[in-house]
Amino acid sequence: MGTGSSLVYCDRTDIGRRRASNQDSLAVVPPASPQQYRARGWMLLVADGMGAHVAGERASRIAAEQVPLIYEKNAQRSPPLALKRGLEQANAEIHLRGERQPEYRGMGTTCTTLVILPRGVLVGHIGDSRAYRLRGSTLDQLTRDHSLVWELESSGGLSREQAEVSVPKNIITRSMGPHSRVEVDIEGPHAVEQGDVFLLCSDGLSGQVADEEIGLLMKELAPRESCAALVGLALVRGAPDNVTVIVARTGEEEVSRQVTGDPPWALDEDYQPPGPAKLPWTLLGIAAGSLLLALLLSPWSELTSTLTGVARSIATVTSAFALLVMLATVVMAFVGFAVPGGGGMALTAGGRLGRGPYRTYNCTPRANLVEGMVASVESAADGLAPPECERMHAAATRARKFVAAGSFHEAVVAAAEAIAVYTRSVEEARSGDTLRSPPPNSGSGGPV
Repeated sequence: MGTGSSLVYCDRTDIGRRRASNQDSLAVVPPASPQQYRARGWMLLVADGMGAHVAGERASRIAAEQVPLIYEKNAQRSPPLALKRGLEQANAEIHLRGERQPEYRGMGTTCTTLVILPRGVLVGHIGDSRAYRLRGSTLDQLTRDHSLVWELESSGGLSREQAEVSVPKNIITRSMGPHSRVEVDIEGPHAVEQGDVFLLCSDGLSGQVADEEIGLLMKELAPRESCAALVGLALVRGAPDNVTVIVARTGEEEVSRQVTGDPPWALDEDYQPPGPAKLPWTLLGIAAGSLLLALLLSPWSELTSTLTGVARSIATVTSAFALLVMLATVVMAFVGFAVPGGGGMALTAGGRLGRGPYRTYNCTPRANLVEGMVASVESAADGLAPPECERMHAAATRARKFVAAGSFHEAVVAAAEAIAVYTRSVEEARSGDTLRSPPPNSGSGGPV
């Protein structure tokens, strides 16, 4: 069984180009030991706050702090049950604070969590932040957006293209905080293969960067470089919202090694694992007593031979009823012995919750994908000072030459270099009065 020690990850959050504050929060909680990995795994989390800027920041911060904490406190429960409790209790906490403090009234947040365990990856999800998995050249969206666009599309009322054009994208149908109770999506476990790359992001990324572009950068770049390029590409395209990204690549120690005999995962508090079969002595005792009574009161027994009339009829009916009770209790005793113990709902080894992946994209390197990024870079470069502008155009030119030669990896690397120039220019141009994005996690980008 794996130890969870080969995961390589990077996280990054940025204020964007048009916001005065960063309402996004993130958390990466590694296991402290192989034993802890087997019990509760890695947890990755992205939350996107909503409401007045103070309220939105507060809501997402509560989610990022409380969900991992509650999940850890419930480590004695099954992972899906502990994750569900973490999201539900954090929601209740956000709602309570919103009700008690006027400045936080109406606050809410999305929250998408990804837990990497020996049995696979679990996803807990509320809102329109997203979780993806890249395997080879295939990008799978493991979550469904709780948004009006997705609801209209899934109901068949509109096609995907119609919904995205005619329906506001910022209307979400489920979030943490507005109500005391919230429905939580728990998905998985999804089996993990070596080299799988997982990404969590707020809609500040998915609203500006196409899914195929996300997958291409994840495929061609290491987690640290792809994380920076994804956030940078959102900035290149205007970044009207905060942008938060976590990229994690699995190694040999995270590969799923499921065993058929693994114990079931409880899905509710009522679940009791089946115990050893025990003889149902009470039912057998009732059956024996009923049989004895049936024999004593039967028409052929010496006890009833002297009875006549109504008394004899009552004895006969009672004997027949006792015989039926005996037969019923024998059947109940047999069923109880054959199907011992247990109660509530559980997920057996090999089972899976949810219906994900919900969308799948082909991220095979193609000229049009790289060209789309290069065109964005060139357009953004024209607004920079001459030195930066020249460096971006030079990198874009190299990217096009590599595309023409069919060297797509080198083309993506060159495009990422141009994006990095733009990101540095944006960061240097920000005044001291503007809230800066927190630096990437100090442990990001390397094995733990």
